[in-house]
Amino acid sequence: MTGDGIIHDKKHNRFYTVRDGLEAYVEYEIGNGALNIIHTIVPKPLSGKGIAAGLVAEAYRYADASGLEKKAECSYAAIWLKRNT
Repeated sequence: MTGDGIIHDKKHNRFYTVRDGLEAYVEYEIGNGALNIIHTIVPKPLSGKGIAAGLVAEAYRYADASGLEKKAECSYAAIWLKRNT
């Protein structure tokens, strides 16, 4: 488990958390020396609580720690990268 109740499921290339019985997650691919976030999914009742930002940040912390470039196929992750790097 990582910060804020975020769990890294390496087997399925996901970072996820469960809040109020609902799962929010980030899915990624690793290839060519990069971690590419392909989906960020947060159920509507959980939106606006910073959960997506926390998941994306955790995935990119993992990329940094693993020496991987940060990429974003997901539009949310692309915006996050522009704002935070």
